[in-house]
Amino acid sequence: MVKDRSRKVGVVARRAIGLLAGAALCVASAGAGQAASFLEKNFWLSGPNYSGQVPACDTPEALSRIQKHFAETQSTYWDSKATIDGFEKIHEVAFRPWGPEYQPRRYCAAEAFVSGAPATAQHVYAGGQYVGGKVGAVKAVPAGATRHTVYYSIIEDGGFIGFSWGVEWCVQGFDRSWTYAPNCRMALP
Repeated sequence: MVKDRSRKVGVVARRAIGLLAGAALCVASAGAGQAASFLEKNFWLSGPNYSGQVPACDTPEALSRIQKHFAETQSTYWDSKATIDGFEKIHEVAFRPWGPEYQPRRYCAAEAFVSGAPATAQHVYAGGQYVGGKVGAVKAVPAGATRHTVYYSIIEDGGFIGFSWGVEWCVQGFDRSWTYAPNCRMALP
């Protein structure tokens, strides 16, 4: 009997403390709003600090990331042996098209030689832009390769957990999940 009575008192006391804490929060939040203090302005509300230093469109690391992830995506999700063998006609489409206050992005386009997919058998040569890891190398592209336009953007702080730049890309004719539909137009600014 004593235990039952002490349990009831404990439950009632916890409820009363909870109600008092809730009432105190309501009263505190109902006060007049104030502007941010000196410390909040200088430390907590600083906003993003972008440098605007985004690699160029023909950076070998960006192009090799596109090649690697394209091959992984095709083999993992689509059971395809399609790979990008090289790039040609690499050019910038836009840089920071929405102004300096937004996250810096460099929008680029290139012609990619895709092999392993159904194609016409013609022998083409890459024009010396980027083929297999070397900028400026002229290398024969496999006879079954077809040209596809690649739209990609290099984004400052777009890498793993924002530690470095990242790349988003779309190869026309291979956007099977319609991520950048219609026909990769959503990968452009």
